[in-house]
Amino acid sequence: MTAPQDAPTTRSGPALLALAMGGFTIGTTEFATMGLLSYVADDLGVSIPTAGHAITAYAVGVVVGAPLLTVLAARLPRKTLLLVLMAAYTLANVLSATAGSIETLVAGRFLAGLPHGAFFGVGAAVGAAVAGPGRRGHAVAMMMTGLTVANVVGVPLSTFVGQQLGWRAAFVLVGALGLVTLAALWWLVPAGAGHAVSSARRELRALRNGPLWTAFVGAAIGFGGMFAVYSYVEPTVTRVTGLASAAVPVVLAVFGVGMTVGTLVGGRLADRSVQRTVYLGFGSTAASLVLFALTGQHPVPAVLALFLLGVTSQVLGLALQTRLMDLSPQTPSLGAALCHSALNVGNASGAYLGGLVIAAGWGYLAPAWTGVVLTLAGLAIILLLGRRPAGVVVGTLDDRAPRHEERAATAEA
Repeated sequence: MTAPQDAPTTRSGPALLALAMGGFTIGTTEFATMGLLSYVADDLGVSIPTAGHAITAYAVGVVVGAPLLTVLAARLPRKTLLLVLMAAYTLANVLSATAGSIETLVAGRFLAGLPHGAFFGVGAAVGAAVAGPGRRGHAVAMMMTGLTVANVVGVPLSTFVGQQLGWRAAFVLVGALGLVTLAALWWLVPAGAGHAVSSARRELRALRNGPLWTAFVGAAIGFGGMFAVYSYVEPTVTRVTGLASAAVPVVLAVFGVGMTVGTLVGGRLADRSVQRTVYLGFGSTAASLVLFALTGQHPVPAVLALFLLGVTSQVLGLALQTRLMDLSPQTPSLGAALCHSALNVGNASGAYLGGLVIAAGWGYLAPAWTGVVLTLAGLAIILLLGRRPAGVVVGTLDDRAPRHEERAATAEA
């Protein structure tokens, strides 16, 4: 008799810490470009909206890489796959630091984005396995906390380093973080954690799932609202809010604190009811965007609105990831990876549409109103199409999935 795959292990704490370190490293570089957008534009001789294409390219890399790499690497041990993905991530960020043109930078950011979603997808499955049944939300939250803490420490630090030493130094810093993460994963993650017999064919069969794709589309559209604002946060707070460039790392840290709070709160809420947390996340994120659009010209309320946006967007993001894992119970790595793919469709579309309204001359607060429309559209899709038909057992609307999986694991043992 063998222990079920989702039984908690004695090394769950260190393993979750290593996964959180991975989230920290990825979060630092994912959002670092946003804090240095003006510097990238000036150095490469392009406009700010054009420099924003580097953000879009990273997001497109995530969208492509998340499902593709998860499916192709279905047979690899999960720990081995985590190490390979982080090594590729580290090399791609060093390549970004050497870019001599916007085209080269865009290519480097695309390559850096490829391992992102697969890492989080596999990491979420590993974290859920070592944490044990009934604590999936907690496990996902711990990993995502690394990403949000990156916005408190890593992104402000990389922004400061980029301001002082040039934007390329920020990506070199991320490369160093990647090496530290590789060591942590090697030493702290149990060898067999989260691994289950699978194949590319099985992963592909899991894609024939209507509710999964409804949730994917709702997340992809709705999460673009936050990125429409955050992609251009640096020029917005300096040119509209009136803050000095030296204040940008502080603003990014405040946003990161909000993300950290949102992740911790979201994990607890998702363990109670995933679907209600999804609704709450959409509604509160739309409200935060409206607040920023109305107060963006005034420093204190603008920064408060960004803090609230960090909280609400992470409640939404964590709930969506848990929801997609519920809707893909036989292939949780794919479900979690698809969530990051969806969120980065939002990243790409939000950054692109935000750049369009800025380039059209509507000002740096116009992306906030664009974000409101995107967020409410995502909520409408989930409300209208996201209810599971009676009798379908691909996922759950609440906490029935953890209990079902626990019973299945017990029966198998």
